[in-house]
Amino acid sequence: MAAAAAAAAGKAQRGTPMYSQKNLTSKKKDDFEDILEERRQSSDLRYAMRCYTPVVYKGLSPCKPSALKTIVLQSEQVQYVIRELSKETGESPDIIQEEAAEILDEMGHSMHMGAIRFFALTLSKVFKCLFESIYVNEEGMQKLQQAIQEHPVVLLPSHRSYIDFLLLSYVLYTYDLALPVIAAGIDFLGMKIVGELLRKSGAFFMRRTFGGNKLYWAVFAEYVKTMLKNGHAPVEFYLEGTRSRTAKSLTPKFGLLNIVLDPFLKREVFDVYLVPISISYERVLEETLYAYELLGVPKPKESTSGLLKARKILSEDFGSIHVYFGQPVSLRTLVDGQIDRCPYNLVPRHIPQKPSEEIQKFVSDVAYKVELLQIENMVLSPWILTATVLLQNLPAIDIELLVEKTLWLKGVTQAFGGFLDWPDNLCANKAVRSSLALHANVVSLVNGQVVLKEEEARLGVAEELVFKQALPILLCGSYRNQLLNIFVRPALVALALQMTLTSRKEELYNTFAFWRDVFSDEFIFFPGIPLKLLMQHMFFRKKINLFLFNHKDFEEGCFLLTKCDAIQVTTQKILVTEEGSIVTSFLTEMFRPFVDGYQIICEYLSKEVNEDFTEKQFILGVRSFASQLLETGSIQCYEVLSSDMQKNALTAFVRLGTVTRKKMADGFTYTVSKEALSKTSGMLDKSPDQDQIHSLSFTNPARLLSLSTDNGPLLTNSTNPCSSPRLQDPQLILETSTIENEPLLIKGEHKQIFPSIEAFYKGTHIVPTPSCPEEATGAAQSP
Repeated sequence: MAAAAAAAAGKAQRGTPMYSQKNLTSKKKDDFEDILEERRQSSDLRYAMRCYTPVVYKGLSPCKPSALKTIVLQSEQVQYVIRELSKETGESPDIIQEEAAEILDEMGHSMHMGAIRFFALTLSKVFKCLFESIYVNEEGMQKLQQAIQEHPVVLLPSHRSYIDFLLLSYVLYTYDLALPVIAAGIDFLGMKIVGELLRKSGAFFMRRTFGGNKLYWAVFAEYVKTMLKNGHAPVEFYLEGTRSRTAKSLTPKFGLLNIVLDPFLKREVFDVYLVPISISYERVLEETLYAYELLGVPKPKESTSGLLKARKILSEDFGSIHVYFGQPVSLRTLVDGQIDRCPYNLVPRHIPQKPSEEIQKFVSDVAYKVELLQIENMVLSPWILTATVLLQNLPAIDIELLVEKTLWLKGVTQAFGGFLDWPDNLCANKAVRSSLALHANVVSLVNGQVVLKEEEARLGVAEELVFKQALPILLCGSYRNQLLNIFVRPALVALALQMTLTSRKEELYNTFAFWRDVFSDEFIFFPGIPLKLLMQHMFFRKKINLFLFNHKDFEEGCFLLTKCDAIQVTTQKILVTEEGSIVTSFLTEMFRPFVDGYQIICEYLSKEVNEDFTEKQFILGVRSFASQLLETGSIQCYEVLSSDMQKNALTAFVRLGTVTRKKMADGFTYTVSKEALSKTSGMLDKSPDQDQIHSLSFTNPARLLSLSTDNGPLLTNSTNPCSSPRLQDPQLILETSTIENEPLLIKGEHKQIFPSIEAFYKGTHIVPTPSCPEEATGAAQSP
C-alpha cells in the first residue's frame, strides 16, 4: 500500500501521464486445436484418401493447369508485350509466343489430387515424428473459409522454415479448404522427383531475378493475376521473400504484392482479402544450419540427396508448432480514402503501367502492416524467454536464478501484449527445465549452472575458438530475436533514455527516431521520418518539427513502458520510475549486441577501409576484423560475426550517407566518406563509461553554472573567475537553451558533444578548470 501511495504521489508530482493503462487483448491457448492429436489416433491412409470437397470462390470449378496456361498466353497483356517486343527486336511474334509458352511450362503448377494425397499421407507420418503438436486457431480457419467464398484470397505467411508451405497446405487439407497455389523459388526444380511433386501439389516457380526480362515479367504477372481473378485457389507467397535466418521479420518485398493489387486497382475484381498467417516453431528444424550460414558456411544447394540425408532429424524432438490465421484484411477497406483509382480508368487495362509514387507508398504501407500483424500473432515459448535471460548472463547462470529471471520476464512480456504458450500444468521451475531439455543441443546443466554448449567448428570459416563460441550464441540469439520483434519499440525508448541523459520528450524522440531508422532493416516499424531530414535536424541544426511525421512507434513504446509502470509520461517529459530502471536496463541490454555490433563495423570502416569494396569483401573484412578483436578479448560481441547484421549495417550506412553505393557492370561497389563516418561514429557511440559522463545543471537559462565529473576536472563558464583562459577549447561552443535542469552529455576529452542534444549556450566557451569551491557553493544561486 505504501509503495502504491508513493507511486501515486510521484505521478501527481510529475504530471498527468499521456498514455492510459488500458488492457491489451490477448489470445488464449484454448482457441487452438491440435490437429496431430487425431492423426495419432486414426489411420493416416484413411486420412489421405478421405473425400476432399473444398468450397471455392463463388462455386467455381477448379481450372485445369493446361487451360490456365492457354488463358495467360491469349491474354491481352501478354499479347501486347509480344507485339511490342517484336517491334523492338524484329523477331517474329510467333517465336516470342513460343518463348512465352516455354516460360509458362517452366513456371506453371500442375496441381494433381494424387500428389496431394501422397503428401497428406507422408507429412502425417513425418510431422508425428518431428513435432509433439501442431496447433491451429479454429476461429481463424472459420473466417478463412468464409472469406474464400466471398472474394479472391491471398495467403501471406511468415517464413522461418522450408516446411512452411507444406505445413500450410497440410492444415488447409485437414480443414477441407481449397489448397493454395504457392510461389516457390526455381531452385526447387533442381530437386529430382521432389521438384515435380511440389509442382503437382500447387507450387509454381519463379526465378530469383527477372533481369529486366519484359516477357518473363509479363507472363509471370499475368499468370498470378489470372489465378487470382478466377478465384480457383488462394494465392500464397511470402512477403519476406526468403526464410529468415535470424527469426527477425525481414523487410518486405513488394513485387508480388504489386501484382495481386493490380486487378483490384483496375477494377477487375471487387475486392481481395489479404490473410496474415503467423507460424511459430518451438524449435526450428534448420536452426543449426542457419547459424552456420550466418557465420559464412555456404548454404547447401537444394537437392533430393540432401533431403534424404536430413532424415536423421526424424529421431529428434522439435516441440510444437502454432499456426495462427489472422483476420482477413479487405483491400477495398485499406484503399478507401487512401488512393485514387481513377487514373487506371484512363489507360487500357492490358497496357502495363509503372506504379505511381502514391501507389508505391500504399503498397509499402500494406506490406509493413501485414508483417506487423504477423508479429503480433506470433506465439512465444518459455525457451524464448530463457534464451533471452541466458544471453545477458554469460558464460553461466545458476538454474534457480534463471528460473526467477525467466518468470519476471514472463510478466513483462504479458504486459507488452506478447502471447505466451506457457504450460499451465507445470511450475516455473519445471517449465524452464523442460525448455532446456528440448534445446539440449544448445545448452546444458552442469552442477546447477546453465551453460552454452560449444559445437564442433568447421575449420577455414573463422578462427576455431571464436567460431565455436559464436555458434551457440547465434542459436540463442535467433530465439531472443523473436521476443525483440515485440520488445523493439519499448527497448528503443529505453535506449534513448540511456543515451540522451535527458527527460525532454522531444530530445528522446529525436534519438529514438535516429535508432529506429538505423535499425529499419533489422526490425519492422511503421513508416516514419525520412532519414535525410532526421540527419539534417541532428547534424546541421535544421529546424524540423519531427512530430509532424508518424511517431506511432514511439507512442507505442512509451505506452507499453507505462503499462508496466516503468516510466511516467507528461506533455513535455518522460521520467523513469524507481521500479522502471530494472525494466529499462534489461531492455537496453537486449539491444546491446546490435548497438555494439554497428559500432564495431563502424570502427572497421574507419581503421581498415581505404578503397572501394564490394559487399563480399566487406563481409569477409568485418568477420576477420571482429574475429581478431574477439580472440584478444577486446570485444565480447559475437553477434557482429553474423552476415545478416553486417549486410543490414552496410545498408544503414548507405542511407546515412556514410557509405556511397555505385552501380557497376558486375554489381555494386561501395566507398566510405571519412567525414560522414566521423559523424556517424559519434551518433552510434554507446553511452560512455561513468568516468566519461559529466553532469551539466542549470538554475538560470542565461548562464552556465557548472559541469563536473567524479574523477576529472570541473568545467565551468569561461566568464567564471576560477576559469583558466589558457585551457579554453574553441571546439566546444554551445548554443543557447531555455531549458532548466537538463543534463548534457560530453564525451571523450570534452571534444565531442552527443549529437542528439539540442544546441546549448551559443557563444559560451566551456573550459576545463581546477575545482572551484566558490562556484560550487554558488551553483544554486541566481546571478
